[in-house]
Amino acid sequence: MLLAFDTATPLVTVALHDGERVLVELSSEQPMKHGEHLAPLIERALDEAGAVRQDLTAIAVGVGPGPFTGLRVGVVTARTLGFVLDVPVYGVCSLDVIALEVVGTGAAPGSYLVATDARRKEVYLASYDADGRRLEGPVVTRPAEVATDAPVAGAGPALYPEAFPHAITPSRPGAGWLAAGVSSELVDLLDPEPLYLRRPDAVAGAPRKPVS
Repeated sequence: MLLAFDTATPLVTVALHDGERVLVELSSEQPMKHGEHLAPLIERALDEAGAVRQDLTAIAVGVGPGPFTGLRVGVVTARTLGFVLDVPVYGVCSLDVIALEVVGTGAAPGSYLVATDARRKEVYLASYDADGRRLEGPVVTRPAEVATDAPVAGAGPALYPEAFPHAITPSRPGAGWLAAGVSSELVDLLDPEPLYLRRPDAVAGAPRKPVS
């Protein structure tokens, strides 16, 4: 049984996949509560599926790009569970998960972009072909510099409609699609390391000079 979760956006999403279908998919109701919500959602998903942690055979985690704190919660949790349960841990670009759903639902007939919130009036952006293969990115950029009439999934169109007027669904990655993509080998697998694309906001200060 595969446990999948993503913490690259304000809402946490968790799913369980039995190798054939998604058994349970849950999302947090409050944004920016990654540390508080991830573990309870995992336990709730296992309970609803009638499973225990020892039933897990692999873990998939969205590795962003996304905010430092949210990604750290997800990646550390995935790696810790993998170590404790002695199961493999697979990382997947969160933008690729959105792209997979675009293809799976037929939201775009041809090529398209995925743009998610990078804060600081910027977006994380990647481009995809009609089959969901990533062509370029991910990069962090200002919306005005990449404005387009092409179809765009992710939170970007809602945040910057003047730059991305052709919005398509979904607006964020879903753990069910993450699980299905890993189970069916439809997404590129990465090491479970966060894709930050920029330095974290909180950094250690420079060492103090000795007083002479």
